[in-house]
Amino acid sequence: LAEQSTCDVSLFMEEYGRALAPGVYFPSLLATFAAEAVETTLSGSATVAVAGYDGFWTVNDEAIKHYVPCAGQADDIVVVHGSPQQPRIAIVAGASVAVTPVDQMDRLRPQYQVHVGGIEPGSPISPQAWQRVVRRALVATAAELVGVGRHLLDSAVAYAKERQQFGRAIGSFQGLQWKLVDAALELERAASAVAWAAMCVDADTDDADAAVHSAKLEAGTAARRCARTSLQVHGGIGYTWEHGLHFWLRRAYAGDAFMGSSDYHARCLAGLLFVA
Repeated sequence: LAEQSTCDVSLFMEEYGRALAPGVYFPSLLATFAAEAVETTLSGSATVAVAGYDGFWTVNDEAIKHYVPCAGQADDIVVVHGSPQQPRIAIVAGASVAVTPVDQMDRLRPQYQVHVGGIEPGSPISPQAWQRVVRRALVATAAELVGVGRHLLDSAVAYAKERQQFGRAIGSFQGLQWKLVDAALELERAASAVAWAAMCVDADTDDADAAVHSAKLEAGTAARRCARTSLQVHGGIGYTWEHGLHFWLRRAYAGDAFMGSSDYHARCLAGLLFVA
């Protein structure tokens, strides 16, 4: 799928997020984006190790890469290091580096610290090539968040039609209706932003960076809004471990934080729009 257009990838990732499919497909997709920059084909599962302690996908030479998804389950790890002016990519076997699990929210997508000190420098790529990798990864993450939000909203609407209170379905109460409507509006705005960003990345337009930051900002905000609304609609049952709602709640908040939170991308967008 990574060889397809960003638009095609985003359509698939939205359904992937809605289904909350388990496994290492998502990090393998991101790893394939990076491997393509050095014209390498990955034969198995993989993940990308790039983020420093701050969690942002900024090229750095730190000996420990943070927030690496599924590093303990992947066959290969695509390590990105060097400097923003000269990124380098090395592909190493997952078993050849030390990985440390990180206690975090999303139980279906474990995160790790990867110790990369002493590995070979790897192949150099241009900053523009790395920029395209980051753009595609952000669009894929944002599209998944839209799918997560859709499931959360759909499940809330379905439950509001079933749950009875005072002899009526709770969905008939106006105080609950406006919450669902606001969440739906925010989700549609996010879906539009992701679609536009995917087209901008494929066309390599001048405003592609602004479009990508907008997509991640809107998708993360909408997913968290849908998570909060769905939890409120479900009430007490939504808090239980036995109910599956918490899996999507966890992905909404963890996905928003991955590669930079909504606040981070809002600042990035402001920097592009309001330059001196």
